[in-house]
Amino acid sequence: MRFKMRLFHVMLALGVVAMTSCSKGGSGNVSSATGWEYNAPENGGFEYYDGYEQELGPGLRFVEGGTFIMGRVEQDVLYDWNNVPRRVTVPSFYMDETEVKNVDYREYLYWINRVFVEYPEVYKKALPDTLVWRRALAYNEPMTENYFRHTAYSEYPVVGVNWLQANDFCQWRTDRVNENILVNMGVLEMDVNQQGENNFNTEAYLYGQYDGIAGKKPIEDLDPNKDSRRVRWEDGYLLPRYRLPTEAEWEYAALGLIGNSQEERMTNRRIYPWDGHITRNSEKGERGKMMANFVRSRGDYMGMAGDLNDGGDITVDVHSYYPNDYGLYCMAGNVNEWVADVYRPLSFDEVDEFSPFRGNEFKTKVLDEEGYLVEKDSLGRIRYRIETDKDIQDRKNYRTGDNRNFGDGDAQSNISLGNQWLDNEQDTKNMYGQHTGTMGSLISDRTRVYKGGSWRDRAYWLSPGARRYLDEREARDDLGFRCAMTRVGSPMTSGKKK
Repeated sequence: MRFKMRLFHVMLALGVVAMTSCSKGGSGNVSSATGWEYNAPENGGFEYYDGYEQELGPGLRFVEGGTFIMGRVEQDVLYDWNNVPRRVTVPSFYMDETEVKNVDYREYLYWINRVFVEYPEVYKKALPDTLVWRRALAYNEPMTENYFRHTAYSEYPVVGVNWLQANDFCQWRTDRVNENILVNMGVLEMDVNQQGENNFNTEAYLYGQYDGIAGKKPIEDLDPNKDSRRVRWEDGYLLPRYRLPTEAEWEYAALGLIGNSQEERMTNRRIYPWDGHITRNSEKGERGKMMANFVRSRGDYMGMAGDLNDGGDITVDVHSYYPNDYGLYCMAGNVNEWVADVYRPLSFDEVDEFSPFRGNEFKTKVLDEEGYLVEKDSLGRIRYRIETDKDIQDRKNYRTGDNRNFGDGDAQSNISLGNQWLDNEQDTKNMYGQHTGTMGSLISDRTRVYKGGSWRDRAYWLSPGARRYLDEREARDDLGFRCAMTRVGSPMTSGKKK
């Protein structure tokens, strides 16, 4: 009898647990691993909320990823053979609707000048090179004086910015966007008096090295021993970093193949970011209008007075012409654009088929002797260093911190010279004929890819598959950039709000 009563109580208890799990488990309120309830102070306050959907960052458009043929699909008239077609897959991501404008970059400089008053070298380092407009036998002085500063060009793409400066802008933009998110949430108060290292940096905030002015709506801490807490990365409120797109992302976004495919069947292959093999609009009502800003023929940059063909003598407003099927403007013409990749003529043989990219420099945070993060640097940023052999040790997925010339220029990839080279940069110089003391090649670990064609280029360079390169420390009057952002979670948008 006692045994039967005990068995009855056990079965009753199990039934209650099962009913509780069924009623709450479907909504994500109960752990499927332990049965403990999430977001409950009486259980210790572990927080978890399902149904996350990434918010759209300012200026961005969603680019649904997929597979495509990366590389040249038209005649390679220069016989570079530096972008042979191959199939790759690009994860979903976000891309700027337009190129970064002069007004955007002036806002960036204004912030630097206001915050880093005691570090004038920071402002000087960020200035675009306005002298890129000068030519020995052309009168372009008005551009050096007016293009970047005058309000008439505010909506035009910024030029004269090198690859390093473009990356610094991306980091600044990340921090300003995330700071604005926290201010709008009421977690922080707007602090226009930030100075020097005491400025909002996303990582510094997350790691507790920036406090700011507490807002009126702090995040409630469900830990019963605490009242409030700072926003965590796990909360999903803060956005991933703005950055330069990889070459594969840029080329994929420029082609906009989502507009000419159905159920994985592509109706036609594109030469440009639009359908057809010509550079004029073929649609009824718009027929004959130029699709991009480029040089039509020798000496013809905009056509004849009264009927200008592309309407731009130099660059034009970033919202000009027609957006492609992802809603992106000027992915051909206007200005060339920096991408993140290090240039190699034969990268297609080495890079991965999924999310291909050359340029990885794997870094780790700088720690003190006790294993804690060291103090942030003088600009308010968390300190990093390139990983060493000691950090990597027996890893199988990568063997070195600096992978810019992996498989193409390092000693391991060259069988003729053995192991006599000592460092990656010298390896690349030797690989590309720069060890002889002559000019050799311009290819180095600092050489970056740019794409898109510009107001100075012929139609040949408007194809997304075309690629050129330039030292990351140099700038041009026909070279700008736009930012990208990683998509976290599902490659497809759900339309749900966070």
